[in-house]
Amino acid sequence: MTETRRETTSGIELRDVYGPEDLEGNDLDADIGAPGSPPFTRGIHPSMYRRRLWTMRQYAGMGTAGETNRRFRYLLEHGQTGLSVAFDLPTQMGLDSDHPRAEGEVGKTGVAIDSIDDMHRLLEDIPLDRVSTSMTINATAPILLVLYELVAEERGFDAAALSGTVQNDLLKEYAARGTYIYPPKPSMRLITDLFAYCGERLPRWNTISISGYHMREAGATAVQEVAFTLANGIAYVQAALQAGLDIDRFAPRLSFFFACHMDFFEEVAKFRAARRMWARIMSERFGAKDPRSLVLRFHTQTGGATLTAQQPQNNIVRTAIEALAAVLGGTQSLHTNSFDEAFALPTEGAAKIALRSQQIIGYETGVANAVDPFGGAYFVEALTDEIEDRARAYLDKIEGFGGAVAAIEAGFYQDEIHESAFHIQLGIESGERVVVGVNRFQDPGEPSVELQRIGEEEVGAQVERLRRLRRERDTESVERALGAVRAAATGTDNVLPAMREALRARATLGEVSDVLRDVFGEYRPH
Repeated sequence: MTETRRETTSGIELRDVYGPEDLEGNDLDADIGAPGSPPFTRGIHPSMYRRRLWTMRQYAGMGTAGETNRRFRYLLEHGQTGLSVAFDLPTQMGLDSDHPRAEGEVGKTGVAIDSIDDMHRLLEDIPLDRVSTSMTINATAPILLVLYELVAEERGFDAAALSGTVQNDLLKEYAARGTYIYPPKPSMRLITDLFAYCGERLPRWNTISISGYHMREAGATAVQEVAFTLANGIAYVQAALQAGLDIDRFAPRLSFFFACHMDFFEEVAKFRAARRMWARIMSERFGAKDPRSLVLRFHTQTGGATLTAQQPQNNIVRTAIEALAAVLGGTQSLHTNSFDEAFALPTEGAAKIALRSQQIIGYETGVANAVDPFGGAYFVEALTDEIEDRARAYLDKIEGFGGAVAAIEAGFYQDEIHESAFHIQLGIESGERVVVGVNRFQDPGEPSVELQRIGEEEVGAQVERLRRLRRERDTESVERALGAVRAAATGTDNVLPAMREALRARATLGEVSDVLRDVFGEYRPH
């Protein structure tokens, strides 16, 4: 009988046994080191979860701001420790809810936010000085951040006490996801304007979440996810330096966002390799001196692409295993997908099970009792080295294009991701890649699943609130403030202070975005 060739999802061939010879050539201090010390292979804190568990941050957003606020409070009451906001497609694309292109999309993939009034409803009764908030938003990230700040200010919270993250990562949008508005150059300017603005006003805010997640979900391998994410991080650091920012002022507030899929040990090794690579990039390439600038802090979301519509309750097991890998890999915060997300936005019951999965891992399994329990394991360390070697080879190719922006514009990321996705699908269709319930152990008598639905009456109420705001506000003040946004965007001033005053005057997200569209244009892929 011929043995089956075994390899990881990235194509790394696996042997039967790993041993001391696999650590030969490693400088144990320089390459693996201690938790909390460069190159942070073993984690970014000396005591990791012994001191405090990761932030349990369930992604939520549906329909209107009021509905989403109720879901937030439900999750907080059940032990969630951080908020994570999903926005609907019109909000992501800078369109108000009554725009013709928004029809049929309002509230469907997340919450609709048109104005400061919606942000007030979204955050009602949330203790913003004690709960950190992550916002999955990119092209309109400056607008949503300023709205959040304004609401906090109007409710009497000190801006210095606010903590959270805006995703604010446009490069991966061009490569894999598609919710971009402006061309790359003005998009990079808005990103660095946000860096500078937070440096002055919101010192605890993470100014970007450099995201491999969406590229992984589009079909990238674990190695490609690391390489493309870090290459994008390099591009953002270079853009900030070119804008005159000091590396040790902005770098400590950079954060990352990764997926966690089903190849358990590869995922653990992936996170360890990414931390080590980023520490070396920041120290050796950019000369950062502050140790905090070398730290790769990251949020993890379990794999949406690994969820199946067939036998959906199997997804509870998949998500728990992926969450365990993220914890053993040293994540700082974690979202666990709900088992019904292959169909629709999660129901309350499904979201609670997903949260309970994190809590069981944190409080019942004992994995948080020792720091980096896989550290020094022959197999894991060998995988960590191999992933780093392969990811560095990708970084060299990207440098050959002239960096991440040029590589994306040339279609390199896209081609690599499409090729990987094709091979994954071929493996599933051939049966070589087993997916339980899909190509093996099928069950024709599957029960139906309760779905979360967004009612049309809720959409109508959202549109009516928006139109009432336009009727009741001071139109002259809004027009004057939007003119200041146009002047800042046309010139070289930071756009966010002018944006802030326009939004305070009750300008809408769509109106501010339209001003920037007029100045910057819209991106059209070749």
